[in-house]
Amino acid sequence: MSQNQPFYVGLCMAGAVSAGAYTAGVMDFLIEALDDWESKRDQPGIPQHRVKIPVIGGASAGGMTGIITASAINNPIKPVSRIDPTRFFQEHNDNKLWHSWVDMIHRDMFPFLLNTDDISAGNILSLFNSSFIDAIADRALRVDTSQWIDRPYFDHNLKVFNTLTSLRGISYNIDFLGVNQEPDKYCVTRHNDYVNFQLNTTRYAGDGWIPLDFKTGLNAELAADAAMATGAFPVGLRARAVSRPKVFMNDNEWMKDVTSVSPVVHDPYEALNVDGGIINNEPFEKVRKVLVSITGQGPLEYNDYNRFTSTVLMVDPFPSKPPVYNDSNKLFHVIGSTLTALVNQVRVKPQHLEDAMASGKAGQFLITPVRRIPLVDGGKRDEAGAGAIACGAFGGFSGFFHKEFRIHDYFLGRANCEKFLRDHFTVPASSSNIITQGYADLTDDEKKRFYSRTDREASLPIIPVLSPRKERKYMPIFSSGSDWPVRIEPEIERFRGEIKARAHALIMNLAPYNFMTKLLIRIGSHVVLRRKLAGVMMDMIKQSLADHHLLNARGFSPVKKVDPPVDAGKRAAMENGELVIGNL
Repeated sequence: MSQNQPFYVGLCMAGAVSAGAYTAGVMDFLIEALDDWESKRDQPGIPQHRVKIPVIGGASAGGMTGIITASAINNPIKPVSRIDPTRFFQEHNDNKLWHSWVDMIHRDMFPFLLNTDDISAGNILSLFNSSFIDAIADRALRVDTSQWIDRPYFDHNLKVFNTLTSLRGISYNIDFLGVNQEPDKYCVTRHNDYVNFQLNTTRYAGDGWIPLDFKTGLNAELAADAAMATGAFPVGLRARAVSRPKVFMNDNEWMKDVTSVSPVVHDPYEALNVDGGIINNEPFEKVRKVLVSITGQGPLEYNDYNRFTSTVLMVDPFPSKPPVYNDSNKLFHVIGSTLTALVNQVRVKPQHLEDAMASGKAGQFLITPVRRIPLVDGGKRDEAGAGAIACGAFGGFSGFFHKEFRIHDYFLGRANCEKFLRDHFTVPASSSNIITQGYADLTDDEKKRFYSRTDREASLPIIPVLSPRKERKYMPIFSSGSDWPVRIEPEIERFRGEIKARAHALIMNLAPYNFMTKLLIRIGSHVVLRRKLAGVMMDMIKQSLADHHLLNARGFSPVKKVDPPVDAGKRAAMENGELVIGNL
């Protein structure tokens, strides 16, 4: 094993809606730690192994963050490690991750989603106005060529891909012999799609990886379209068209099972797409394919600490849980359960189940939200996943209600990432691999500086964090007076009028009505419909915020929940955003 051989880390970013702020915070700290390590590499007591990131794959908000990261890594990135209490809502346009996911285009985003400028007669594109996404994408994918830098831990030709759910799909036939012994056509349509990019190249290699050069702008617009398409939350945000030359479809290795038999003939291939997370929300198996193509290692090797040279690191703000089964046979329960079953089934990766379900694998790690939440009644609750993030309420849309929610999740992402890198993204010190070789020249005392605090056996970080451990609290203090951004009911109630206005516009423009029909609907909308719809939505928003302990409302108390038993060690580790989850 060559001492100069890098250890490869493939990043997988799952869907998150507005909780992309959490994923952005994780990436902010990860880049900060790697920058710091690279700048101090030649100093005494610094591990000498190298880590390289050759691929970033994602879906929905994770896919958007992957494209933003790709556009940012060749420019300076100023980490947002603290917040000035006197300038709490200050914008940070020197950090694309923060600027895109926390600043967005305004600190008060929900009125933009409720704006009716996108609605016209018979032309409703989505439940919410999605035009703000175009503005963010246009800004995020600009680069400053005068400050071009190289980060050696990112592969110069970094591969970045997004999952898509194509509404057009690719159709192909399966022949069956019929009664006349003539082939009858059985048509099948595939809707899972991938847009694959290769960074800093202008020459197409004929492998399905689309050249992407932000310096010259080559295919930057296509990258923006792909980012917006993978994040097109069905119904909530408008569907997005992606157009690309058919050669990129037909050459894509992940599409060859279909295109080798039934190639795409339309050139360019254009299709309307919705959220890539519907079909593949955690495309870790595709990230693994790229790593295998580089290392040639199979499951037995990449899951053995003594032999592995790569691993998958997944960031998932909403880690999957077993669905809650409802045996009601009432129509709307059945409709909801059917949709859940369809989405769950299309995400199944049967060829990876046996390997992925095994525990203690060296080849796959996970960062997901964990923290202790102060409750409005004075108690505290340990939460993980969606319950640990402020943007996790209202189906992941709560981050649009207030900038404090996005700020919280960004800082929680940074906190979780630091804890994860120090104490969970590790290898046994007794193992023999690229990582432990990097620590070989350090003294025992120098090694102990890096030891994980959570493992019984001494272990060493794959990516060392060189800054001292923080003893102070990570999270800012919000207007609630605590480090958990609780809102009061009037701040949510102020949206009622705008919800009514959007509901009215949606009702009035569902179809090109004739005069009399329009008059009757207008009267009904003013008298009953918009008030009822606004009331239902307001109740849903408030209840969801209350369930996530994010609302302190007189007469609207959070739903009481019973804390699950948590052992003392884990309870201490969860305090203030410390991650307790290591390997998948």
